[in-house]
Amino acid sequence: MSDFDAIDSLLSAVGPQADLPAPQVRRTLREQALLSKAQVARALGVSPSTVTAWESGRDPAGETRTKYAYLLDGLAAKLAPSGTTSPPPEPPAEPTAPAPGLAPDQGTDDVENLPTPEPCVLCGHPARHRVAGFAQHLDPEQCATTAPAPAAPAERPATTTRPPARRAFPAPTGPAGLIRETVRDTLAEHGGDVDTATAALLKKAIPHAMRLLDETRKGGRYDVIAHPWIPDILKKQTSRGADQIWEARPKWTRPQLPPGRHEITALDINGAYLSALKTHLPIGQLEHSTGLPHDRRRAGVHLITPPVWEHEAVLPNPLGRRDEPGPLWVTEPTLRLLLRLSGPAYGLCDPPEIHESYTSGATENLLEKFRTALKDARDTALAENDTVTLEYVKAMYSKFVSTMGESNYNRELYRPDWMHIIRSQAFANLWMKAYKAHREGLMVVRAMGTDELHVTGDWHRVFPEGRGVTEVKVKDVYTVGTDAPDATDDADAQGA
Repeated sequence: MSDFDAIDSLLSAVGPQADLPAPQVRRTLREQALLSKAQVARALGVSPSTVTAWESGRDPAGETRTKYAYLLDGLAAKLAPSGTTSPPPEPPAEPTAPAPGLAPDQGTDDVENLPTPEPCVLCGHPARHRVAGFAQHLDPEQCATTAPAPAAPAERPATTTRPPARRAFPAPTGPAGLIRETVRDTLAEHGGDVDTATAALLKKAIPHAMRLLDETRKGGRYDVIAHPWIPDILKKQTSRGADQIWEARPKWTRPQLPPGRHEITALDINGAYLSALKTHLPIGQLEHSTGLPHDRRRAGVHLITPPVWEHEAVLPNPLGRRDEPGPLWVTEPTLRLLLRLSGPAYGLCDPPEIHESYTSGATENLLEKFRTALKDARDTALAENDTVTLEYVKAMYSKFVSTMGESNYNRELYRPDWMHIIRSQAFANLWMKAYKAHREGLMVVRAMGTDELHVTGDWHRVFPEGRGVTEVKVKDVYTVGTDAPDATDDADAQGA
């Protein structure tokens, strides 16, 4: 191939890019066709997050752009209002009239009716008569050489009004208004019945959470990679089994209480998973590395040998309740907590040994707008005693976290790494509250799950009471001590 042949080959591959409708039109077409982002993504060979980016203002290029334009054109054609059209009626035959300039009784012998119209000798348009051997219009007003009168506007054919597509939320009003308007419309749909409206909202919590995520990611610095490649350690070993990630879930009870009688308050940590959405999440596909020190600019999962924990008598192990020794896969929040506790500010343990990692570039603010929208809606609901919105918001963030792994309930997002990281962040947050209570002179008696902390002493000077996400509320108050047969057993029974 000569140099010019190569250039010609390049030039032949260059052509005008396919036109795309406005981003809002792209989304509207998909939603009216009742197609999910995952379905469109599979058809085009991209991820659902890429479809989200296209519907938020970014444009594809190359062959993908051509395919996307073809899909949108097809949807627009199928969704166009349907109307019946009939073929236009045959134009009426022109009446026989004298040739131009002839009197009615003169020259009519030279006029012939044409069975098939022929081009007019004067204007070139079809004429039905021949005069003196030449096809032409008999009426000057019909000849195109005369300026035609303005045509009356054609009557628009009747169209069938298509009902608007069902949307996960009403017309976009920004993240702050989405939740409020959805609750309002659902209550109206169910005649103000709080119970049935709440039940309906809870059923739609997952798709509504995904729509809210899309809205809050508009204009974001990073795209959400919704379906990246996932290493085997993050895949379930069996259909009902677990993967290899240890989330460090706390399940700890103080082994022995001091002598005497103790009043114990069980505190409930509000919105534990909601607060845990603020955590370092890997943005893209996880990449494998071995023998490298921890990089705070990245996040993921890590195979570590954990340090020995020597404070079990007064504080829970940051790794949670684990009986098997040796290396284990932990998440970013667990590793960061262990590294923090091994530093000079705490000095509670040795640093963990990192053997290998699966990480990606990370940010702590990937879900921050999403979290803030949910938190603001929750705060408003608390202030207005709005139980419907309160239950709805709780279902949105809790189901969002629990279904982003291998779940049939949410096919738009497959990030088991995020699920483990967010859960572990909730556990790490609880551990830090236990440490804060211990540091301030309270006796920590129990730490369980994401949101349960039992303490003795004046906890009001350590934790603000209330229902906000930065506050705690009392779950139970009970007494153990010399009057009880076994203080530890009594504490276990109360916390069960």
